[in-house]
Amino acid sequence: MAAREQARPALGLMTSLPIYWGEPAELADLLNSPADPHWARSLLEEQFMLVPLDSLGTTEGASQAELAQLDRLMVAQPRALTAADNVALDGWVRSGGRLLLVLDPMMTEHSAYPVGDRRRFNDVALIPPVLERWGLSLGYAGAGASPQIRFNGVNLPVEEYGVLALRTPAPAAVDCALKAGGVIAICRVGEGRALIAADAAFLNHEDTDLSRRDAARALIQAAFN
Repeated sequence: MAAREQARPALGLMTSLPIYWGEPAELADLLNSPADPHWARSLLEEQFMLVPLDSLGTTEGASQAELAQLDRLMVAQPRALTAADNVALDGWVRSGGRLLLVLDPMMTEHSAYPVGDRRRFNDVALIPPVLERWGLSLGYAGAGASPQIRFNGVNLPVEEYGVLALRTPAPAAVDCALKAGGVIAICRVGEGRALIAADAAFLNHEDTDLSRRDAARALIQAAFN
């Protein structure tokens, strides 16, 4: 293993978005596609060794033991999380894990596949119960909403985004603060920390002015560094 790879910490990645694999139609396309990787994968791999995960709380695919070996995890617009996934995620964060959780109530990213195709990402976030356990609720800002939102000194691209709210009373051992007009929540959960983003537009593949990269870097920095 190269010294550079040894120096990069591991980052678990669980997502329905075409960040790691793209959107191949067949297995041959997956293995031989000449398309450039998603810019977000390249950006993440500048700092981390990516560990793609299919599950969090089962013994099939990614196991709880595998999750326990990670210090950092990014979950972006995931498929439905099982009850075991939610339990494992909550316990992992409370034990000291650092999480970047991206949940978009209405995706605006383009896909080559129609709604309902299993190869397409989740268009609507399936809100995991762990969010309520951390004292948060997620609402929808509405169609056409795309204001200028700032986070840690950079513009945060938002399109048909969500708004996070604090539930009362706050759960024990959880302390959340809302940022960027409620699009971001940063929570101390037990010994760990979770940054929740209520929009995935900053991960859209098209990034002609590099603003999405700037926003992604700011969120990654805030979540993991």
